[in-house]
Amino acid sequence: MRRLLVLPIVLLALVAQAADKPPANLHFTGDHWTAWNPPAEFPDGAQLYLIQAGDTLWDLSGRFYADPYLWPQIWEQNRYIQDAHWIYPGDPLVVGVEVTPIDQLEASPETGDAPPAEIARSRFESASGAPVALGSADDLFCSGYIGELDEQFGVKVVGSEYGGLDVQVADSWDRTRRPSGKFGNYAQPITAKLGLVLGDIVYLDRGADVGLLPGSVFIAVLPGELARHVDSRDVLGRQYKYLGRVRLLSVQETTAIGEVVHSCHPIGIGTGLKPFDDAPIPLARRTGLRGINDPVSADVLVDAPVITLAESGNVTLGQGHLVFIDRGYDHDVTPGDIYTIYRLNQRGLQPMVIGELAVLSVQSGTALGKILESRYAVYVGDRLDPK
Repeated sequence: MRRLLVLPIVLLALVAQAADKPPANLHFTGDHWTAWNPPAEFPDGAQLYLIQAGDTLWDLSGRFYADPYLWPQIWEQNRYIQDAHWIYPGDPLVVGVEVTPIDQLEASPETGDAPPAEIARSRFESASGAPVALGSADDLFCSGYIGELDEQFGVKVVGSEYGGLDVQVADSWDRTRRPSGKFGNYAQPITAKLGLVLGDIVYLDRGADVGLLPGSVFIAVLPGELARHVDSRDVLGRQYKYLGRVRLLSVQETTAIGEVVHSCHPIGIGTGLKPFDDAPIPLARRTGLRGINDPVSADVLVDAPVITLAESGNVTLGQGHLVFIDRGYDHDVTPGDIYTIYRLNQRGLQPMVIGELAVLSVQSGTALGKILESRYAVYVGDRLDPK
């Protein structure tokens, strides 16, 4: 899965034009023409599909995943395709991973005996058919992330149809009278609506001079409090909240006009914007919760990942809640990873199996996760073990 990144704005022109032109330099591979270089070998267990005339990733996602909006997942598994709008009959696609049926599982390596049916179902049973989404678009794009302490945003909202204070006259503003100096292109000093939501028109402080293009989409980001580790109290970074998305309608030399096309929380004047990356939602074939009679040892959990912050600020957490953990891609954590949630018990007793968590998005030292299942209330400070 691709992470949300602050991409150079000048690259937006290339992104916007990528789908308009067919790839050049077609070459003959095997028995067909293609613009790409499919790999000669695929991972063991990969389910392959041979592209047919008329296929699109949208249609194939509907066929294999029962949801065409999950087409980025197919693209993610086939990195040799450089432009998802152009696929070629005869090229192979990885569309899933095969799962060993439960009746073919080998004997338990600990005892040499086949595990009882109940334990086998609890630990190994996999849903037949297509993988399932581990979260939703709102989980990814209405949550947030833990980033640098002082992240800078190249574009800001400086006004709207309802008013706002132009940045050029902000220093001369006197709340008891009208500002001295010249009004900006769009904004007025009296604001009739403070929170901007779906359908509202906004004005930005940058334009064609920095490479903005009509149709480009940005995500509005609000800096929050410092995020600290639950145990050490070390600063992990700053928590940033996603407010919604803005699509540019027109671009002037030094300004731009946009529309709020997705709203999570009201967007205020002065909010920073970063280029929006439509990252795919992680998929997995769900398996049963780890057996409560077969937990890992307490020693394994001494240096294990920890739930260190609740995205919503809740104290008592459960299925469906979003949390941050103290591991990221610097620790080889990737979207789609699933962890068993444990709580340390009193000395001499085995840890308690509390539930299960899936990683949705990853930053350098932290990751956003979603609680998939909980037997009891989950708390900040609970430990995680890779499933």
